[in-house]
Amino acid sequence: MTAEQKELVEKKRDRRGRVKRIKNFIVSFITTWILVSMVAIVALTAKVISLQHQIDEIRGSAAATEAAVSEASDSADFIDGDVDTMALMNYGPSAEENLAEAGDTLKVYLTFDDGPSGNSDQILDILDDYNVKATFFVVGKEDEESKRIYKRIVDEGHTLAMHSYTHKYSYIYASLDNFKSDFEKLQNLLYDVTGVDCDLYRFPGGSSNRVSNTDMAEYIKYLNDENVRYLDWNVASGDATSAPITADDLVENVMSDVVKYKTSVVLMHDADSKDATVEALPTLIEKLQAEGALILPVSDDTEMIQHVTVQ
Repeated sequence: MTAEQKELVEKKRDRRGRVKRIKNFIVSFITTWILVSMVAIVALTAKVISLQHQIDEIRGSAAATEAAVSEASDSADFIDGDVDTMALMNYGPSAEENLAEAGDTLKVYLTFDDGPSGNSDQILDILDDYNVKATFFVVGKEDEESKRIYKRIVDEGHTLAMHSYTHKYSYIYASLDNFKSDFEKLQNLLYDVTGVDCDLYRFPGGSSNRVSNTDMAEYIKYLNDENVRYLDWNVASGDATSAPITADDLVENVMSDVVKYKTSVVLMHDADSKDATVEALPTLIEKLQAEGALILPVSDDTEMIQHVTVQ
């Protein structure tokens, strides 16, 4: 082999070596990039899952505040307050005194929280069809349609009651001053619109709520000083949560409990999303009437059902 041929062979070998090294580099780079990408994807997936769990917890906490807390007495197991800090009036019967016996005439108070809403007129129409009066714990809304609903509630003989102006737990229960401001704003609004000086209140979440930063006794004392009664409930329809509920479920929830008590205060909601409540109302009224129950609006003679036991 001549020197020229040897040189040519060496050049070919060098070229093949460079090509091989380049291929190895490319393969190594791609492999490393794939591995790094996979690790990053796994890490990001884990982070997304963690963030989703946090979001779910926040949503769950909010739902508990706005809904589950308000159903704290679903099975009528009332939460007793600290009697030492609640030297207050006790309007109503104890749970034991309220247990129905054979031959008792049942008194049932249908109550609707959170209105006015797009369902208010339908609820009022149904009540009118059956000549039944109910109690509406309303929030503060100053649009003309809501003012019309306030007036209709009063004009048709139902009880107009207060459920806070804002219904914002974080504001209402932040301090007694906030509570007073919210309360007065709603009471003044309802008086200006309807001429009714409302003296009946339902705490958002009930008097047994665990959201308030201030002892609930302070709010109750304030209401007492204002000659305003507060009413909770001992029968929950189940329409307070965001979980879906059918009209049949709602009727069953109510009817399974009202037969237990001489006086039943039924918690329902007047809100745009509560179509099942509207659908269930005619059947519920018919079943209550078939049971011989008196369906009444809350009045001065009503025995107050309260979650917090006071003396």
